[in-house]
Amino acid sequence: MAVIKPFKGIRPPRELVEQVASRPYDVLNSEEAREEALGNEKSLYHIIKPEIDFPVGTDEHDPAVYEKAAENFRMFQDKGWLVQDDKEQYYVYAQTMNGRTQYGLVVCASVEDYMNGNIKKHELTRCDKEEDRMKHVRVNNANIEPVFFAYPDHPELDAIVKKYAVKTPEYNFVAELDGFGHIFWIIDNDEDIDRITELFAGIPSLYIADGHHRSAAAALVGAEKARQNPNHRGDEEYNYFMAVCFPANQLTIIDYNRVIKDLNGLSDEEFVCKLSNHFIVEEKGEEIYKPLALHNFSVYLSGKWYSLTAKPGTYDDNDPIGALDVTISSNLILDEILGIKDLRSDKRIDFVGGIRGLAELKRRVDSGEMRVALALYSVSMKQLIDIADTGNIMPPKTTWFEPKLRSGLVIHKLEN
Repeated sequence: MAVIKPFKGIRPPRELVEQVASRPYDVLNSEEAREEALGNEKSLYHIIKPEIDFPVGTDEHDPAVYEKAAENFRMFQDKGWLVQDDKEQYYVYAQTMNGRTQYGLVVCASVEDYMNGNIKKHELTRCDKEEDRMKHVRVNNANIEPVFFAYPDHPELDAIVKKYAVKTPEYNFVAELDGFGHIFWIIDNDEDIDRITELFAGIPSLYIADGHHRSAAAALVGAEKARQNPNHRGDEEYNYFMAVCFPANQLTIIDYNRVIKDLNGLSDEEFVCKLSNHFIVEEKGEEIYKPLALHNFSVYLSGKWYSLTAKPGTYDDNDPIGALDVTISSNLILDEILGIKDLRSDKRIDFVGGIRGLAELKRRVDSGEMRVALALYSVSMKQLIDIADTGNIMPPKTTWFEPKLRSGLVIHKLEN
């Protein structure tokens, strides 16, 4: 059962939220963060991307950079740009993209639930990325950014969220960069707080949608603190980490596509011929072609789009991993034809989130940077949950969630 608790959030005053809030640390590089924070001393990038306060080229993993994050976090609190709430409470966080709104509950999830697999994952993590975030959590003694969870649909939780969503929000703004809306309410009624905790206790599992490295880092630091505390009880604040939990039926996974630098020594004709061994290949011309259903793909090559439909027998819909289009394309196109064995390390391949559109694939091929592009039909939430429930792991670069959570709306300290 899912263990959650309310917490005393650290938040910007209403009039400062747009200056403080930022995109997540891992969706932009140091120079982009430096540019976005230009002229804004209150930007959260000074805490989550503190290398922007050093000369260009400074290693973001330098110990001094982590210490700067902690220094800035303290300074934000000293100056009143971040203020801790007096009471443990939950929060509602709504995001609007393209006229569609999804409503999440901001909670503290259990480190123990992560360690025992009750919080389920669908991706592998890299040790170097885990250690980076662990250092950031340690030095700040806080979860500065939330992770993104899904939970099975629950009508009573929906009803509680709806009750608050009709009230005047604490925050309500549209981010200039992407036009996405962000709305935030406080759940401070004790009966509602207790009921949310009870209802989650009846939910079998939570699912990491986005933020596998942040989840691992937060849980590992919590477990580390427990081992280091000779008087550990189990109810300390470090036993929990901050997450925004959305009902699965409100979430949409968008496509995550591939661009490849070469054809592994093949001509266009040879490449298309090899594709026809496992796929029904249809030339679609110059107009962008987007995959229409599972097991349908599109390829962009030398100014032309092609539809690929996997032939029967090339996949197993009863196998949660084998049925994934990312598995089919990785095995039958990237590996067998193009010789790309390891998606995590091969420098011949790059990945493009579907939020950029298929025009971005075309641009990168037309520019000569890449030779061929491969577009996939997006994974469903049902597929993600089935894979997590069966203990399987998705191949790399399978899911892309939008909109991303805005960082800086609320922060969780590991000590009260």
